[in-house]
Order: sequence, then structure tokens, then C-alpha cells
Amino acid sequence: MTNPTIATPTRPWWQWLLRRWPTALALLLSALTLGGSGTDEGVRSFAHVLGLLPLLYLVVAKLEKRRATWPLLVTGLAAVIGLRVLDLIPLAAVWWAIALVVLVWGAFDGHLAKSGTLRVQALGMLIFGGLGLLGLIVDPELARYLIAAGWFFHGVWDFVHLKLDRVVARSFAEWCGVVDIVVAAELLLYL
Repeated sequence: MTNPTIATPTRPWWQWLLRRWPTALALLLSALTLGGSGTDEGVRSFAHVLGLLPLLYLVVAKLEKRRATWPLLVTGLAAVIGLRVLDLIPLAAVWWAIALVVLVWGAFDGHLAKSGTLRVQALGMLIFGGLGLLGLIVDPELARYLIAAGWFFHGVWDFVHLKLDRVVARSFAEWCGVVDIVVAAELLLYL
């Protein structure tokens, strides 16, 4: 029998927000992309960025430094903005070139042969980066579904890594998972 005079303590909403800051930040930043997927060009933009997501996991797995996650994300986003402004090289080509360098480096130093984690991240790059590339070459209507699937399943990938507490910083896995699911929903809602 429970004692009715003992109340269960409830936490104020701001304490939840402090504990879940990656989710709050993801929702805030996701609001900035609203409407961006309403055009074929918007879908193409999300296709280009889709390659950055698994690349970050791949690089962090190679470096074996989870604390590098956020600085690498900031660097990657700066590259996205810079490359989009300059419009000299397609983003997908840059992501694949970096992934190739990381994999050759991993093969050369033996890390790829020894590390199941690095191989799993290489597979993630192949799947999610491949969906991004495919989304750039197929009919725009089909591309929307492929890119949405890529973002959604990368969100699942993030939450699995968050649960397992592996590869990237936990805060990043939470943030990225929320962003990915929101972007996937946005892509499908603008059909």
C-alpha cells in the first residue's frame, strides 16, 4: 500500500531540457529547414548532405576519438556551406573522396582489418552515402522517397549507436537521430 502523503517528486521542464539539450537543439535547428524539401532542389540538397552523416561516423571510428565528433561536425557543416557557395565540386564527390582516403588509410595501417567497428562504419557509408548518390541521379519523385529512407534509417542508426554508447559522442547520436527523423518526415510531408 502506498502512502498518499508522500508525493513523487516531479522535475521542472527546464531540467528535462538541460538533460535533453541535444534533442532540444535538434528540434530548434530542424525548424530552420522546414519548407526546404518542398522543391526538387531542396530534395537534392538533402541528398548531398546525407553523405556527410555516415562519413562523420567513419572518420570518428578511424580516429577512435569520440570527443572529435562535434568539432568534425562543425567542420563538415562549414564545408557544406563553403562548397555550396563556391559550387565548384559536388558535395557527394567530396564525401566519397574523404571516405576513400579514410578507408585506404585504415587498410594501410591495418586498422580496417582489425576493427569491426571501422568495417561497420564503412558499410554505413556505403549504404547511406549510396542512397544519397542514388537520390541525385533518379527521377526527383523517387529521389524524395530514397532520400527520406536514407535520413530515416540513419536516424535509426544514430539511436542504435546511442543505445550501445559506441563510436560517436552520445550527445551527437541523440542530436543527429532527432534531426534525421525530422528531416525524413519533412521530406515525406512535402509530397
